[in-house]
Amino acid sequence: MSKPHSFLLFFLLFLNLSAFSQKKTLLTKFTTENIIIDGKIEEEIWKTAALASDFVMFEPDNGKPINATKKTEVKIVYDNDAIYIAALLYDDEPTKIKKEITNRDVFGVSDHFSVYINGFNDGQQDFRFFVSAAGVQMDCIATEDSEDFTWDAIWDSQVNITDFGWIVEMKIPYAALRFSKANKQTWGLNFMREIKRDVQKYTWNHIDTKIGAVIPQAGILEGIENIKTPTRLFLIPYTSAYYQQSDIGSDTTLKAGLDIKYGINDSFTLDAILVPDFGQTKFDNAILNLLPFEQKFEENRPFFTEGTDLFNKGGLFYSRRIGGEPSAYPNLTDEEEITNYPSTVNLLNAVKISGRTEKGLGIGFLNAITEKTKATIFNSLTNEKRKEVIEPLTNYNVLVLDQRFNQNSSVSFVNANTTRNGEFRDANTSALVFDLNTKQNTYNLYGDFKFSHVNTLEDYNGYKTALNFEKTSGRYRYLFSGKYISENYDINDLGIVFYTNYHSALANGSYRILNPTKVFNTLKIEQELNLEIQNTTGKIQENWYKTVFKGTSLNNDYFELGIVLNPLESFDFYEPREYGSYVYIPKRIASYFGFELNRNNPLTLDMTVNFTKYDEQKRITSGLYISPKYRFNDKISLAYALEYTKMKNDRGWVDSNNSGIIFTERNREILQNDLTGKYSLNNKMTINLTARYYWSYSKNHDFFTLQNNGYLAPNSTYNLNKDRNFNSWNFDLSYSWWFAPGSEISVLYRNYGLERASTVEKEVSKNLKNIFNSDLTNVLSISLRYFIDYNVIKNKF
Repeated sequence: MSKPHSFLLFFLLFLNLSAFSQKKTLLTKFTTENIIIDGKIEEEIWKTAALASDFVMFEPDNGKPINATKKTEVKIVYDNDAIYIAALLYDDEPTKIKKEITNRDVFGVSDHFSVYINGFNDGQQDFRFFVSAAGVQMDCIATEDSEDFTWDAIWDSQVNITDFGWIVEMKIPYAALRFSKANKQTWGLNFMREIKRDVQKYTWNHIDTKIGAVIPQAGILEGIENIKTPTRLFLIPYTSAYYQQSDIGSDTTLKAGLDIKYGINDSFTLDAILVPDFGQTKFDNAILNLLPFEQKFEENRPFFTEGTDLFNKGGLFYSRRIGGEPSAYPNLTDEEEITNYPSTVNLLNAVKISGRTEKGLGIGFLNAITEKTKATIFNSLTNEKRKEVIEPLTNYNVLVLDQRFNQNSSVSFVNANTTRNGEFRDANTSALVFDLNTKQNTYNLYGDFKFSHVNTLEDYNGYKTALNFEKTSGRYRYLFSGKYISENYDINDLGIVFYTNYHSALANGSYRILNPTKVFNTLKIEQELNLEIQNTTGKIQENWYKTVFKGTSLNNDYFELGIVLNPLESFDFYEPREYGSYVYIPKRIASYFGFELNRNNPLTLDMTVNFTKYDEQKRITSGLYISPKYRFNDKISLAYALEYTKMKNDRGWVDSNNSGIIFTERNREILQNDLTGKYSLNNKMTINLTARYYWSYSKNHDFFTLQNNGYLAPNSTYNLNKDRNFNSWNFDLSYSWWFAPGSEISVLYRNYGLERASTVEKEVSKNLKNIFNSDLTNVLSISLRYFIDYNVIKNKF
């Protein structure tokens, strides 16, 4: 090829790439016309509003222009209260538009349209609003790390299925957004359209998947001028009634309280709960926990899930500590026993303040107070009862300062503090975290330094530090990471950490296709090496080499294959439950394979099998997860999940006595069944079913004594019964009606029970019979929450 032709080809290619890299701009206009959100777009203002079009594919075939038969046209106008969005989504086969009705914030099998708004245009955080073709709303606060769908805003939308496709009309009040005080606003903006039957997503401003960061690749919205946010004061009073019945008796409880959301200014919001009521939150999945650590539970209480992304910076905040188990245990004499030990502590009130300044400084403050809690103790010699404090009046608070800059980087300071009245344990932890990206979002440097201080009978300090360097763009990517955690690093008063006193190094490399091939829509191959060394002894605590293949076929079926090799002998410093002791862990190899059929099909199947072989005689772990789901129509669906694990000749701690630390060789089985169902009467009213049955046992057959070198010696004299049999049952049937924006009536019937035994029963039918013959608890509750907007009341009066 001649040089002029080569130069021309290069120039055209440069123009094409430059076009993709340039940000699109949409100019909006002010309106005084009354816009009715009805999905019809009949107001005069829409005829002259500027048009956003020419969408391009985000995935799977990144950068491909949208087909003319699926063209998408969007317009935005604004007034003194809100912005209004009108979208025409053309489709040459409107009868094939997917439109499953789901609960709010559940995507389901539906087409979707969404708008991403960044009021500061800083490339750091989006407010995202989605509407499905069934009219269901979803919204979230998004950063590069996560999408927080627990955040719920009050906004309006309507859809209309037509003979040419479908229409979306949205009204997003300024109270649902955050932006600067500038007279002339410049916002980051993008639109996304998902065509579910083709498993394709399109965006207005091109998002290059060769670049890891998505938010900085938004377009621009201009034209909004001289707007002021209204007073953001929202009151959510609630009342609830509970009727509970068990073998012990019955009880009726009435509760009432108030949630407050107040916009301190354009940037910051105060959330407060008075007389909290979490009686209808999702149940915890209790298990037979034989590990040396507590079971970590998911947070289900709305106050601690909604809009808490800022408080999760640095990983110092585990909200289940607030109102969790008491921190102390009573001192007992030989004649005393505990007759009542509360499993949780009552939350008295909580408040959080969060927001971000115009210059990118995010500030978050959370404070919660729990009440004094006592255990009841009975003296069998004197027949007297006494009470002892096991958790005093306690104050928890978290402070976060998060400075963003260069549209893609941040430095954060986090402090978590727990103060207990009296002589009880206090704790304080601080963290400095930095997340730095190159201007082109091709490389990332992330690190932290954390310091913990615990004030008890003997004060102690600890620290943790880590540094990570990562290539975040292109087909080939890599990561190098190093970490050091001191022995006394302890954040467990308000955070959660299990493993300390080690240093580690990790290397990860991956390859991915950026556009579909003749075989795959997506494909990623990942390899990883990790080594952890215990600080005190210099022994290996953990090691692995991992290879993972994951991708989707041209039929949009997902698959994942993983092989994990632990080639070196290592030692567990926690399983012995005694400081300074450790136990040998043999070499092992594990593998798993999973697949999920295209979720667009009425009948789908999700299945995973796994297998682990230890370098120890006949020690094997295998597992199966299988979950079919059937969607009868757009309103009704039913899903079942079975998870089964079998551990043959598993080894673990069972006891400590005068002769030493006792380990056992045991056989274990774990069976969990989950049934979930949904019936959507419409997009505001649903009936949901959630049922879970869990059974697990541990059957010991040989005992050992732990030696000082970490190895086990046979013990033929130990004969205590340490077998375990565990059954757990939960059943929730709920009805929910969002009768007005932010206002809900919910009715819940709950049935649950738990059975523990030291005699192993291996027949599932007998275990089911045992749990249903146990003291099952029945709860019927009704809750009403009503959303009150101060501006609506002000305008009426």
